[in-house]
Amino acid sequence: MSKRAVLEVIALDVEDAVAAQAGGADRLELVTDMAADGLTPSAATVAAIRAAVDIDVRVMLRLADGFAAGDVERLTRVAGELREAGATQFVLGFLDAGGDLDLGAVERIAEVLDGCRWTFHRAIDRAANRDALRKQLADFPGLDTYLTAGAAGGVDDGLTVLLAEARRRGEPGYEQQLLVGGGLRLDHVPGLMDAGIDGFHIGGAARPSGWAGPVSAEAVAQWRQVLGE
Repeated sequence: MSKRAVLEVIALDVEDAVAAQAGGADRLELVTDMAADGLTPSAATVAAIRAAVDIDVRVMLRLADGFAAGDVERLTRVAGELREAGATQFVLGFLDAGGDLDLGAVERIAEVLDGCRWTFHRAIDRAANRDALRKQLADFPGLDTYLTAGAAGGVDDGLTVLLAEARRRGEPGYEQQLLVGGGLRLDHVPGLMDAGIDGFHIGGAARPSGWAGPVSAEAVAQWRQVLGE
């Protein structure tokens, strides 16, 4: 029997979280401020969502628009506060001004996470050398997923990269799960699944009314059906 594909849905609040779980989501990416492409939510929101749903929740660690780490000491404090609020999984990723991995920032945050599972997010799609980034993070504690569209412009632009990276799974730096998101549509799914990709991430696709409206359980259920029950 084939492994069930992971469906991750962006949630902004408890209403989103409950609807996503009802529709069949396996996991939430919890953020705030989508105008800045998703920033760190409050500890109170984390606690409320952990109390409302029983699926996995990955919490964004990103304090400002862009992919620079910014105030790393503040980030470490926030990460600790989120852990105290019940967060056990996270999303992060930091680049320096030249587009290279900010390894120092990632190491500092990983110390606070202390083995928690985490996703390196779409900063990889802006990296100067994504292969070098992956190899720098090979066997990094807790890192089990890359959220990527294959290109900064989205899945349409990055399909070739996604398929190539899927073929490399198991190589050093390529052991982690590919979680495809960023302009992802249902018509992309069959080809990606045929390539062995088993992780899918949706945001706007779960919101028929746009980002001003809530997650729709029915929209999530449509994705769940296409990905397999």
